[in-house]
Amino acid sequence: MPHQQISASLRRRLSWLAPLWGCVLGAAWQVTQAGLWHLALYQLLLALGLLTLLLAFRWRGRPRLGWWLLLTGAACCVAGLTGWRAHAYLQQTLPSALEAVDLQVEGHIASMLQNQANGQRWRFVVERADAGVPQVLELSWYGPFGQLADAGQPLLPAWAQGVALSPGQRWRLTVRIKRPHGARNPHGFDYELLAWEQGVQATGYVRDQPAPELLAVTAQHPLQRWRQWLRDRIQDEMRRLQRWLPGGDAARAQAALGVVAALAVGDQQAIERNDWTLFRQTGVAHLMSISGLHITMFAWLAALLVGRLWRLSASACRWVPAPRAALAVGVVLAAAYALFSGWGLPAQRTICMLAVVALLQWQGVRWPWACVWLLALAVIVVADPWALWQAGFWLSFVAVGVLLASGSGAVSEKGKSTAGRWMAKLHALWREQWLISLALAPLGLLLFGQVSVVGLMANLLAIPWVTLVVTPLALLAAVFPMAASAAAVAMLPLMQLLQWMAQLPGAVWVLPQPAWWASVLAIAAGLLVIAPLPGRLRLVAALFALPALFWPQARPRVGEFELLAVDIGQGNAVIVTTADHRLLYDAGPQYGRNSDAGERVLLPLLAAQGMQLDAMMLSHSDKDHTGGALAVKAAQPAARVWGSDSVIQDPQLAGLAPVQRCTQGQHWQWDGVTFEVLHPPAGDAWLNGRKAKPNFGSCVLRLRSASGRVALLAGDIEAAQERQLLQTSLDEPVDWLLVPHHGSKTSSTEAWVGTLRPRWAVAQAGYLNRFGHPVAAVVQRYRAVGSQLVAQDRCGAAYWSSAKPEKLECERLIRAHYWDVHAVSKGPP
Repeated sequence: MPHQQISASLRRRLSWLAPLWGCVLGAAWQVTQAGLWHLALYQLLLALGLLTLLLAFRWRGRPRLGWWLLLTGAACCVAGLTGWRAHAYLQQTLPSALEAVDLQVEGHIASMLQNQANGQRWRFVVERADAGVPQVLELSWYGPFGQLADAGQPLLPAWAQGVALSPGQRWRLTVRIKRPHGARNPHGFDYELLAWEQGVQATGYVRDQPAPELLAVTAQHPLQRWRQWLRDRIQDEMRRLQRWLPGGDAARAQAALGVVAALAVGDQQAIERNDWTLFRQTGVAHLMSISGLHITMFAWLAALLVGRLWRLSASACRWVPAPRAALAVGVVLAAAYALFSGWGLPAQRTICMLAVVALLQWQGVRWPWACVWLLALAVIVVADPWALWQAGFWLSFVAVGVLLASGSGAVSEKGKSTAGRWMAKLHALWREQWLISLALAPLGLLLFGQVSVVGLMANLLAIPWVTLVVTPLALLAAVFPMAASAAAVAMLPLMQLLQWMAQLPGAVWVLPQPAWWASVLAIAAGLLVIAPLPGRLRLVAALFALPALFWPQARPRVGEFELLAVDIGQGNAVIVTTADHRLLYDAGPQYGRNSDAGERVLLPLLAAQGMQLDAMMLSHSDKDHTGGALAVKAAQPAARVWGSDSVIQDPQLAGLAPVQRCTQGQHWQWDGVTFEVLHPPAGDAWLNGRKAKPNFGSCVLRLRSASGRVALLAGDIEAAQERQLLQTSLDEPVDWLLVPHHGSKTSSTEAWVGTLRPRWAVAQAGYLNRFGHPVAAVVQRYRAVGSQLVAQDRCGAAYWSSAKPEKLECERLIRAHYWDVHAVSKGPP
């Protein structure tokens, strides 16, 4: 009889796991759909799920059947509800007819303003507008084109000088908006998914004419006003520090104050690009932004401290036991911090997760840690199914799972002195951090293509220092302005230590990202190694990580080459790969003072693919072709650099030296593939007396495989250079063409298109760019000769191989998602 009671109790406990797993699996299935079904099918699926759950409760006397019915019913319910929500969201998509046209809107500023290199950005809630305009917009206004602001100082148009923008203000604005659009590259960041989760249906900018009109100052969004006030106070402190510190110290203090602003109010743009690189290399980037892992550790340490203080009062312990008080206050403090730091999606997910865990512990429910973890996972997934695609979501949940599995830092204090108890706490902190770092290493490899070898030691020092010293001082700046300076001073020695760690040999382990199944095995290995298992089993489990650690890098065979036209917006960047060599043709644009295609797109892509560049060829000096060159060269200093005269003479590109001039007639072979420079000729006679412009001297590179397949990369040459090339070097069709000058009307003449007749013509241009590239006349010319014109804003990264010349693959179609309205609504590129 006791055995039967235990079995029945165990069956009841396990039966509750079925709907939890069903919720997770149903959401995971729906969010991986490439396209949405008809709305009626999702409504039918939801009804079917509810009916299945009713049957499960009716047949609960048959445990095995009931378990499967609960799982299936929950999965159908969550999948149907998620699809229904997706349809409701897509119904509010901005109509294409309203993109890039002047619209008048009235509404209020709903977020703290973000300073950019060339203006300011904020969230705008529309109250009155033309039909079809979404309710939530992400707006910017820009200063004079081509100018960049100083650090921390917004650059505004002339009419906006002296206007103090703040949350809660109501404005009448004339705007130009478009659907959210981001680059789509392998292993890259999905901006469109982020906009989807945040409810942002359009992005755009404010027009100067007619001038915006301030209608009223309301009391809405007081928290956002408080955040902006604190951010401005920290920036004032930054300027005060710069006045009395010497040059080098002032620069370091400015970088430290940027971290303070990020920790206090979530202003991540206050952190310089070089500092973000440092934090990623040392594995502490999660601490410098308001991430789920950061809030989790903040809650854990807050509960630890509150529990210790609570035990000092006997009356407080009689009123509420110390463990319960620590739980409640820890979650409340973490929620307050997350709210003040912007209440971003990672923060919302983390607070919900922590609240579920704390509630179970408060009620005294003694579920196994895996069941608690699964319940928290199911709650978050039902509330936000698309979180399953976010790296921060998985980092947070693995970290919390480790904390739950290891006892959440519980330390026995019986029979120990005060010093002994604190040593035990420190040992527990070390143990938790070691376990978390070990468990997250395979996940970091899967998500980011790299593992910080020095990350364990860096986090061991940085987590308590940032969480217990720097962050409280940053928040204290709301009361005492000098606290911001104190936080920056406290941050300085940590940043110096991180710089030293980053320079150690082998500080970062970069590997090509493996297949999904190898990644899953590696993650399972990391979790099993830290599990309370016998040593021999842990050793066997560690072997599961070997496929991911030694994953072979895909390469074309000898004599063939592959081209990857990277999605970088308005600019050029093409990676050429042979069997043992790689060349980068152009390095994309500069997006702002602290942002460029090299740092944001190319380096993560190269790391994820395990690529080391042998050479970089910069066609000419325009910023949409060389914006990321310095970042790429700094990360891969062994790469040779070719460039035109304008590149060699540009003082801003001096860090690339030495640069070899690309000259007509240069040729070489890599792995059976012939590379030949067709333009510019030596000297300047080819200019025919005209004034030299960077476009005219663009390096033109032709590639020919052993099988005779030809690709041509033409930079920004124009009609005159096309005529010269047709007369001297080009008299046959090509298989793949980088469309000159992004499809400008000054290039791609009828003679050029008619002679080359490319099978594939790739136009690298930004979405709804202000130049109108590629222009309609150019598109028509290529289509008239039977070419497949690929518009990169709708294709994303474009793959092509000389071994399969008839096939070109687009990232937006290979990994299609229904929230990608650019691929879904417009058909094939």
